[in-house]
Amino acid sequence: MRLPKALAFDVLGTVVDWRSGIAREAAPLLQKLGRSDITPEAFADGWRARYQPAMARVRSGERPFVVLDTLHRETLEELLVSLGIEPAAVGDERLHELTLAWHRLDPWPDAVAGLTRLKQRFPIVTLSNGNIALMLDMARRAGLPWDAILGAEVSGHYKPDPEAYLATARALAIEPNELCLVAAHHSDLSAARACGLLTAYVDRPMEYGGRPAPDLHFAQDWEWSMNSLIELADMLSA
Repeated sequence: MRLPKALAFDVLGTVVDWRSGIAREAAPLLQKLGRSDITPEAFADGWRARYQPAMARVRSGERPFVVLDTLHRETLEELLVSLGIEPAAVGDERLHELTLAWHRLDPWPDAVAGLTRLKQRFPIVTLSNGNIALMLDMARRAGLPWDAILGAEVSGHYKPDPEAYLATARALAIEPNELCLVAAHHSDLSAARACGLLTAYVDRPMEYGGRPAPDLHFAQDWEWSMNSLIELADMLSA
């Protein structure tokens, strides 16, 4: 198998566990509001469910590009209203802190060790819809050893827009077929492959709390498939 010149990583769900982190930080708010009818995990799922529709409005040109922190704040308020909670009752400071919960997500157990090994042989960069401040805070907190933070804010496009992938290859001064996207999402990998990138799928069965991933219908025979980033390092002799 031809090896890539660089590895680009999806982050939310592939490298870090968004569901557990958001549930952990939502729990005190739900308790304070007396909303025992809403589990922290359901709150996290509801917030994440608004992720793609919010980005779709940017991708369609309905609104100009804004960073993911902005979309997360807007979709948080939308979620609260849908649950019968007035954002004003929560307060701007608490809303801001909860929005920043996405900056404080924990890595999957294999992530730091796997990335550290892969970095010894390949440049490793983010190719995430997350903005630079989000990725930087997360990396410093979790010890993620990126060589560079690339992705939506750099390209001005949210995945799966082709330009999100192509701009990353250009930034690294390599051809698309010399870049490999590592992701836990078949839809992301499918879009990357359509742009000429190599693909590596890492299975994260607990991303949705053990439920089947919503994009299984995009599954293909990827160049590499594994259960951890350590396994990917073994495959690539890193």
